[in-house]
Amino acid sequence: MKTFSYLTLLLGSVSAPLAHADLLDLLGLRKNPADTNTASSTSLAALSQDQVAGGLKQALAKGLDQAIARLGHDGGFLTNLEVHIPMPEKLHAIERTLRSLGQDKLADDFVATMNHAAEQAVPEAAPVFADAVKQMTIADAKAILLGTNDAATAHFKSVTQTNLAARFRPIVQKATAKTGATAAYKNMMGKIGSSKLGGVVAELFNQDTLDLDSYVTDKALDGLFKMVADEEKRIRQNPTARTTELLQKVFGSISRQSSSERQGS
Repeated sequence: MKTFSYLTLLLGSVSAPLAHADLLDLLGLRKNPADTNTASSTSLAALSQDQVAGGLKQALAKGLDQAIARLGHDGGFLTNLEVHIPMPEKLHAIERTLRSLGQDKLADDFVATMNHAAEQAVPEAAPVFADAVKQMTIADAKAILLGTNDAATAHFKSVTQTNLAARFRPIVQKATAKTGATAAYKNMMGKIGSSKLGGVVAELFNQDTLDLDSYVTDKALDGLFKMVADEEKRIRQNPTARTTELLQKVFGSISRQSSSERQGS
């Protein structure tokens, strides 16, 4: 599937390392020349609030980069059981009816087009995600840093999801139209309406109540946040995942503090 992401327009190609570099540029998180302390010699207490906030933003940028690389291609959602977008719950009766009529392909095609819409939308929204990361403040930075393995992602999600969904939804709308998800939905509903079971199903479901774009938007963001949380956990637990000096310094300080606390207990 061909995608024309914001990063593609800047670089001419999409690759995880280059995409990450651009997110760092967008966030102003390039290495600070004055930040010369080695990661191994820095304690948490010695870190400034700006360093802690910068490290959290880098972790989120890296997580977003990885999520976009993993999800923003043909099959990124459709074949990944962790984030696969299923038939909407309110359409389960429709799906059962279709399959009882031997119309499995209609149901399968509809699910596939929803997943392909999410796959196309995610790379296009890279600058939207970057802008959202910029909004993270330093007020609770150390509390987030010392929180659970997905604390930064959870904070990012809680303070940005409503605005992020509103900005992401128009991108999804274009993607659902491009992949044919809306047409597939209408085709599926039309088939039900023409069947002998159409009246029965109509009593269970009013097709006008389904907001397809909102459903795909919510599921796409759920998948994205899950991938970002997975990467944050990896950065927290695995030193080799800390691919910048600031990540090594900030998240290494947590490891040293935790180690000291264990030894002192």
